[in-house]
Amino acid sequence: QKQFVESGGGLVQPGRSLRLSCSASGFFLGDYAVGWFRQAPGKKREGVSCVERSGDKKDYETSTKGRFIVSRDNARNTVFLQMDSLKPEDTAVYRCGAGPHCDIVTDFWGHGTQVTVSS
Repeated sequence: QKQFVESGGGLVQPGRSLRLSCSASGFFLGDYAVGWFRQAPGKKREGVSCVERSGDKKDYETSTKGRFIVSRDNARNTVFLQMDSLKPEDTAVYRCGAGPHCDIVTDFWGHGTQVTVSS
């Protein structure tokens, strides 16, 4: 059974950093492009960043470009999202999704992790 476990979220003050992890089980993460997505209360889900099987990266969201960096460690079957200079508008549930490449990410096998940015 394919499963994602997202972790690393929490409550932080504006300007601080968090590092999210997306750990896969039941399959080899290296066979997929993996993207980070977020959904704030009352808003649609939006893409944040994605990393292709090749390691190439794509930013879906311009507001996080330069502050968030996605990376992957296939040996650990994990994808990370380093989030710096966090802002209150980054508050959301963050989930990872998988697909054949970053333009097609359709499989969400985890429940997400809550990130709250507040003073």
